[in-house]
Amino acid sequence: MDPETVHRRRWVILGIMSLSLVITLLNNVTVNVALPELSKDLGADNTELQWIMDAYVVVFGGLLLVMGALGDRFGRRHALLLGLARVGVGSALTAQYATTSEQVISARAMMGLGAALVMPATLSVIVVVFPPDERGKAVGVWVGMAGVGAPIGLLVGGWAVESFDWRAVFWINPPIIAVAMLLTVLLVPNSRDEQERPMDPVGAALSVAALGSILYAIIEGPSLGWGSKEVMGLGALGLMLTVVFVRWERRVDYPMLPIEFFLNRGFTLGLVAISLAFFVMFSFMFTQMLHFQLVRGHSAFDAALRFLPLPLGLMPMAANSDRFCERFGSNNVVAFGLALIGAAMMIFTTVDSNTEYVLLALIFFLIGMGMGLTMAPSTTMVMDSIPHDKAGVGSATNDASREVGGAFGIAIVGSAVNEIYQRKMIVPEGLEVHSGIVLESFPAAMQIGADLLSQGNAVGLELMENAKFAFVEGMTGAAAVSALVAIINAILVKLYMPRRSIPDVVEDGV
Repeated sequence: MDPETVHRRRWVILGIMSLSLVITLLNNVTVNVALPELSKDLGADNTELQWIMDAYVVVFGGLLLVMGALGDRFGRRHALLLGLARVGVGSALTAQYATTSEQVISARAMMGLGAALVMPATLSVIVVVFPPDERGKAVGVWVGMAGVGAPIGLLVGGWAVESFDWRAVFWINPPIIAVAMLLTVLLVPNSRDEQERPMDPVGAALSVAALGSILYAIIEGPSLGWGSKEVMGLGALGLMLTVVFVRWERRVDYPMLPIEFFLNRGFTLGLVAISLAFFVMFSFMFTQMLHFQLVRGHSAFDAALRFLPLPLGLMPMAANSDRFCERFGSNNVVAFGLALIGAAMMIFTTVDSNTEYVLLALIFFLIGMGMGLTMAPSTTMVMDSIPHDKAGVGSATNDASREVGGAFGIAIVGSAVNEIYQRKMIVPEGLEVHSGIVLESFPAAMQIGADLLSQGNAVGLELMENAKFAFVEGMTGAAAVSALVAIINAILVKLYMPRRSIPDVVEDGV
């Protein structure tokens, strides 16, 4: 495909990449809504349900760097098509044939592998086909679509489960993926590392083991205990392998991820801003699904609808962030975005179970605006700091920072919520036999309370009210942690992030 044709089609290509991106992010959250139905139909226990969620995230996050490198070496369009095919086939097989939780877990792992191919390819294709003066706008649109992926996933998942059953969550993927693959074949050019540098198999293996170990330890920390041998051992192993990976990449002639990239403040501070922003966003969305469904009594679909102010604030800010950066400087725009997120989380500390949704909608909207102003300039800064030949690895590093930051957010904020919940929770007299599980799990406390109430036992209502109060106290108390993270992040960015993104600073002679 000649450069002039690519140039004419660049905005259409952006649309195709955005569609492919949304597919990977949908699958990050849609299955969460289907877990109750999965549990009933397949007889899955809590451990199996946890792995149905985690298999996708651990494989996806662990393989990002390797799959980004493969896209650079063998072609980003090829990586995109192969990844979409794996997600589509895994979804179709699950929807049609899965009869055990083990089969669903295996399929989710297969889909995570496909998503690890897709996500870096989408951003690296965009970086290659857009000229430097339009790249900020294009990345802003990509970030906007990334921001709507999770809320749309919750909506689609809630609708599918309520209208059909859990299998519908998986049937959604194949037709959308078929359209994305057809458009990719017809319209998207292939691009790769033209120097055809050798692969780095040792670095690849080390990155998979390090990222996978760290993500697994973070995800399992709240349930197994941060001091458990398994979590401590895997966390230590992940950190040790990270050190080995860095040393290897410094020694090898053709590193998968050149460590000198991190000497560029735009690259490093961009990753830090992205990671800590998703620390706040993922943890907030996690607590709000519980809040809307268990405290306020909404269905999964109605709960997801209440997230819509977030993407409504995110999309216009992300799409126009390049203009703001041109006028005010990237560091100031990103710092302001993070300050908005911090302010929204501080407002959220005043919320209780009777707070009107109008205030909650405003908080979601402010967080969305802040995410848009943070994510787009930070992503542009990261991608402009590396050569095009390494666009896939750069994109994968960007994506990995999101996954690790989000996992840390859910784990740490979730632990803070649980700690406050346990301190505030009062188990009614006569229910001492349930005290262990009631103190350990807010959803379990609500289920036990509902069961008791349905049997005509009024103490069930007291249990539910006490549990709601304790959870809201934990949720709003933990919001202060998120606010602090956002404000510290804003200060770091303001002081150390470059004011301007400098495209193609290391473009291998270009």
